[in-house]
This record gives sequence, structure tokens and C-alpha cells, in this order.
Amino acid sequence: MTGVVKRPPRISRVAFLGAAGLVAGILAGPGSAARAQDTDVSVAYDCGFPSGTHTVTAEISGSYPDAGVVNRPVRPGEPAVRLTIGPAALEGVLPEGTTTVAGLADLTVLVAQKGRSAEAGWEALAAPAAPVPDGSGDLVLEHSGAVPSVTVTAPGDITFTAAAMRLELRPQTGEETQPAALAPIDCRPAEGQDALLATVPVPVPGGNRPGPSQESDPAASPTAEQPVRPQDIAVEPSPSEPASPCPTEMPAGGIDESFVPQPPPGGEPPRVTILPGRLGCAYAVGFANVEKLGGAMIVNDPSDAPRLINVLAVTRSVSRPGTRPGGSYFRADSYGELPLPDATSTFLTFGFQPVTAKVEFTNGPVTISTGTIGSPPNRINFAQAGFYQSLRVYDVEVNGTPLDVGPACRTARPYRVVLHGKFPDYENVFKGGPMRGTVTIPEFSGCGTAGEDLDQLFSASLSGPDNVIAMRQGPMCIPNSPNNECPPTIPPLPGQGS
Repeated sequence: MTGVVKRPPRISRVAFLGAAGLVAGILAGPGSAARAQDTDVSVAYDCGFPSGTHTVTAEISGSYPDAGVVNRPVRPGEPAVRLTIGPAALEGVLPEGTTTVAGLADLTVLVAQKGRSAEAGWEALAAPAAPVPDGSGDLVLEHSGAVPSVTVTAPGDITFTAAAMRLELRPQTGEETQPAALAPIDCRPAEGQDALLATVPVPVPGGNRPGPSQESDPAASPTAEQPVRPQDIAVEPSPSEPASPCPTEMPAGGIDESFVPQPPPGGEPPRVTILPGRLGCAYAVGFANVEKLGGAMIVNDPSDAPRLINVLAVTRSVSRPGTRPGGSYFRADSYGELPLPDATSTFLTFGFQPVTAKVEFTNGPVTISTGTIGSPPNRINFAQAGFYQSLRVYDVEVNGTPLDVGPACRTARPYRVVLHGKFPDYENVFKGGPMRGTVTIPEFSGCGTAGEDLDQLFSASLSGPDNVIAMRQGPMCIPNSPNNECPPTIPPLPGQGS
């Protein structure tokens, strides 16, 4: 096989998808015109900390429909709210020995149309634990979560504007097993702030978007007999929201310690905290290279009903403050499972012989770890995913002629798959991104029937080291615990799109 083959043997396909799983272990629906606006707005908030009033910067990003429809829910995508809190605001607020801080944010959004308005509560936007900054650094919390839909009964532009916000910080010290909540902190946009998040036009039913005269004069629209009233802006979760595509059961297995990156030797052991985690799913697609065949194969083909990876994200944190021997260390561990459908592959053995076969994949639990080592400016970010994998080959045809390999033609033992992501392209399991690694495929056993031993044939064709895996994970969908957009997006293959 030379170059890229449409369906080469997907031996590494599992590896990739495993990576996907890993990555999934780790957050917009399949291309929909209803998610055409992507916005990113920075709002300065005055917040009442115990240490006094301090400014907190909120970077609010989200997706909104390019247009709404009268009497139909307008559904914003799940927003991301990145809060930057300066060291002065935290002075005397965090308990001594705090190593990480998680958070919740309740953001009030003013929804307005034609002079009428209603409040939408973007509540319980959750931020996973972040390491406490050293010295004069800022604390950065990445909040995200599901938000309610909005329904209007008349045409006209709908505006979404950020209003009051309430923060809840949850610091964790060396003696705690769960973060403790501090008193809520109330915030309001600083004076003179333009906190407009998005504008969604709602056209006249059966016509074009209303012009300025129509928007200012309800009588100019076909809905004049139904003037806008306060109750005509309904804020509520959409009753027609599609069912979640994610699995509802926890992934099987758990964290495999053999795939967990360890802190540098020496120093004080980090503290381990068990967390409830967040159940979700994601897509991951990519390419796997079979070194001996000199070609690549598609993994979890995005055009052929790709499978989702089931993940319990951030179920354990491991942390050590920079003031302790050994220096700053933080790691978030997740795990998942990646069931893969059998794949049909066509490839060339020894560079000339066409072979078609089906491949069955068996994968162990995927362990995903992301974190940091050291303090700025020497901080190092890492992301790693690992799992064990084996495969079985069946329904083999050589140049169109069936070759009976028996029911147990498989790799002689499971093999390790370890994938790495680079910061900031792969930041955490929720956002996803590209990952890459190499695998060694072991020899085959159990191949052949009626006394015919075909083990060496498959081992010579497929087994060996340096098989490169390159995959891309989409954002993680968390239906019942807010984070990013659902349904999950199928990302482009590596090298295609952004």
C-alpha cells in the first residue's frame, strides 16, 4: 500500500479511536445553520470580595443562531465564561494551604426585543479545579454550562446582554478530600461597559427580516394584532430539545495507573483528591499509519457513522503547591471506554497483493491525564492518553479469493497505545484537540484452519514498531453537567479544516 488508502486495515484505527476515547476522555452539533454566530466578548465586572471591591475580567464566548423563528425556541450554544481574578482580590480569601480552586458562576443575561425584556439565568456554570497561581499570578477559571432557550411571539431583533453575576469559589487545601465553598461573591458590570453578547434577528413569518420601521412599529408587521407583551419573551429550556446522544451509563473500568504520568522524582508527594467527575461523550477521528505497508488508514471514518467515546472526565486531581519541596505540580485524571464497530479494510501486502479483511477491535479502558509541572515562566503543560488494545482479523480475501483464517486470528497479546497532545492545541479533555503517538503491533496467533498456519503471514504484513497515530478529538458534550455544546461535533480529519 502506498499513499492513503480508503479503507486500509484498521489495525491502528482502534489506536486512533482509542485516542479518541482518550481525547474524549476527555466538548456543537453536526453542522447546523442554527449555530452560525460565534461571539467572544470581554466584560469587566466589579466584584465584592471580602478583601474589597476588585475587577474581574469575564471573557464570554458562545454560539447563537444566525436567525430566530417566531414561536420557536432560540437556542444559544453552551457558553464558555473565562474569569481572570487578580491576586489582590484573593488576598485573605483563600484558606492557607490552598492548592486548587474550582468554581461556579450564575450569570444573569438580559434578553430584550422591541423595548421589552426578560432575564435568563445562566446558572451553575461550572469550572474545574485550577492550580492556585504562584506569587503575583492571576487565578483563571474556565466556566461552562447549559443555558435556557428563549421564545418570542413577534418578529424583531433579540439582544442578549450580560448583567449581574454571582461567583462561588471552592478552594481545596492539603487536608481536604473535596473542595469547600466560600461565601458567594456578587458582581456587576463595571460602569460604561458594553456587555452586549449577541443579536439574533427574527424575521417576519413568511418574509424577510423586518426593517427598522417594522421593528419600531408593531403595526407594520403581520403580527400587529398580537402586540408584544412582557410574557411574549419566554425564557425556558426548550421542550423540543433533542435527546442526548451520549451513553447514560458510567464507562466500564477506571483509571489505569500504568498510563498516568508521574511527577518528577524527588520532592513532597502530591495530594490526591477523588472527584465525582462529569459524564459525557465526544467524537475523535484521524489517521493511523502501518509502517510495514507504507501507508495510512482512516480511523473512525467521519463519513461512515463514527462512534462516540464514553468518558468520565476529571474524576481525580493530583496537586502540590509551588511552595512545597519539589515545586508546583497539578494533574487531572479521566477515564473512558471506546467501543468500535468492526471495520472492513483493503490493503496491499508486500506492496503488490490486494487483501480485504474485517477487523474486530477490543480496547481496555482509556486513561487521560492533563496537567502542569513547575511554575511560570518555566511551567510545562502535558496531556497523555493510554489504553490497551488487541484486534482480530476475519473474512479475509486475497485477490478476491476467500482465505479461511479461522475464528481466532488475532494479535498474540494486547499492546499499549500512548498518545500525547501539545499545549495549547490540546489543553484539556473538555476542549479536545490533536494527539499523536506510535504503537508496536505484536505478532499474530491463531490464524489458519485445517492445519494451515498463517500466523507468520499476518505477522510479516502487520506486526512491528513505529506505527504512527494522529487523531483529532472534538469538544466534549456533557448533557447533564454543563460543559461545551451538545450534540457533539464530528471534527475534521487531521490536516483538514481548522
